[in-house]
Amino acid sequence: MPATNPALDTPTDLVSNSTKTVAEALNASLADCYALYLKTKNFHWHMSGPHFRDYHLLLDDQAAQILGVTDAIAERVRKTGNTTLRSIGDISRRQSIPDNDKDFVGPTEMLAELREDNLKLVEQFRIVKDAADEAKDNATSGIVDEWTDQAEERAWFLFEASRKA
Repeated sequence: MPATNPALDTPTDLVSNSTKTVAEALNASLADCYALYLKTKNFHWHMSGPHFRDYHLLLDDQAAQILGVTDAIAERVRKTGNTTLRSIGDISRRQSIPDNDKDFVGPTEMLAELREDNLKLVEQFRIVKDAADEAKDNATSGIVDEWTDQAEERAWFLFEASRKA
């Protein structure tokens, strides 16, 4: 995980072994963000039913928010002196959020699956928080709180949108 090319060395006062653990947790979160982003866009593209417009727009907004944190996560990995994801294969090896390749998923099932996936992402962010606190990486510890809040909000919106009247 640490940069092996001197051109990628990043100055940091954090202990190298500790930053490896933080970087591993961040990279796992980043892989999950990409998996969740693509699944959210997939469901956005394949939404159907009477609430099409509302769900279509909700998922588009959520996908944009998820994609928005990916750069911050990757840059945080680099700031700790480590390297980040390099490919779709790298993402697939690290992701814990499963893909959904089904030809058809109903709207209610889409919302429920995305809700659970966002809650899995919250769990992953808590692992990042614990690793950052252990490493005394205050910057990562602070910023992951916002990412956690966003994922919790997405899960809440998906829950409320899928409630029966």
